Amino acid sequence: MEFSVPLKLNRDFRRAYRKGRSAAEPCLVVYARRNGSQQNRVGYTVSNKLGCAVVRNRVRRRLREIYRLGEERFRPGFDIVIVARGRSVSADYRRLEREFFRACAGLGLLKEAKS
Repeated sequence: MEFSVPLKLNRDFRRAYRKGRSAAEPCLVVYARRNGSQQNRVGYTVSNKLGCAVVRNRVRRRLREIYRLGEERFRPGFDIVIVARGRSVSADYRRLEREFFRACAGLGLLKEAKS
């Protein structure tokens, strides 16, 4: 992730939940908050309720790859928390990708398309 660093501290996750804006889709919820730097910090949350470690890690890997491949489309300076929902376990990659970018567009995280 060239323009991003991981979001690791619990207080940063809580701050994004409490003070950030959110956009919900059937498979995931995205929280975003300005962080005052020139980098994005990205965190992923996958609950134990979704399944065993293998299932949770598969969902987390897919979400991380979706962000990594589309990273250049994001405006810098945000804390982004991606929370997987139950439907993300059975969703295919394309559906997760579509819903993720739809949620990010709704939050204004994506750069404007150049015409």
